[in-house]
Amino acid sequence: MIDALDHIVLVCPEIEAGAAVYSSLLGREPSWRAKADGAATALFSVQNTALELMAPDGTGPVADRLREIIAERGPGLTSLAFRTGDIAETHHKLARRGLIPGDITDGESTNLGDSSVRRWKRFRCSDEAMAGIKTFILQPESAPKVAGPASGAVQSLDHIVINTPNPDRALGLYGAKLGLDLRLDRTAEQWKTRFLFFRTGGLTFEVIHRLGEAHDPAGPDTIWGLTWAVDDLAAAHARLSETGLDISDIRTGRKPGTSVFTVRNGTLGVPTLFISHSPR
Repeated sequence: MIDALDHIVLVCPEIEAGAAVYSSLLGREPSWRAKADGAATALFSVQNTALELMAPDGTGPVADRLREIIAERGPGLTSLAFRTGDIAETHHKLARRGLIPGDITDGESTNLGDSSVRRWKRFRCSDEAMAGIKTFILQPESAPKVAGPASGAVQSLDHIVINTPNPDRALGLYGAKLGLDLRLDRTAEQWKTRFLFFRTGGLTFEVIHRLGEAHDPAGPDTIWGLTWAVDDLAAAHARLSETGLDISDIRTGRKPGTSVFTVRNGTLGVPTLFISHSPR
């Protein structure tokens, strides 16, 4: 039904500045640039997903709404788009599972660089049914090509982190309803956190619930942060150090066989970690 996380949307105030920030951070240039209907976008494709920067462009309802979002919340992650190979069947199943999908619509984008065209079909699930996270299901006709990364550049998204005030609701939503593969449900008292780990399309969908804090169980889930995977963590650390970003020292990760460092700024408000995995 759902094959992968196609892309994540990050809303930012201005597309050229935002694209420059993420080109520097990821060590990659955008694989797609477009402007349409009051929004400018820059898509950064990696091996298993993509990050789409979106900024207001000109005037109109979409541009006005993007400016409202940024004024209210600042730049940040706002939406998830999952990929499917059969959008009609997925629409039918998610309707039966109570996610209240909207109509299936056609989409199209033209690359500003070479005028090539991408097309897709998609629908949006109810925000309320998705615990407040804007969620789309997408069947692409084609995808931008992913160039091989240079030394120290990001290869893939290791995991995305979702905060939830209600882990039992999250189990039902992301597992039973969306059909993501639940790999682990673990409470770590040392970190005062319950972790739910799902897998889809070669990345981990990590849902966390912080213990000992006041929560409204009916409150919304939120997209929190991203962990980017690199083959050579030392090269990535050196590359980002040269850009002047505030980054931590390399340290041992929580998962056995991993090393990580934190990027403290230059991420447009997104909590960001870089990770590498030792060969088994």
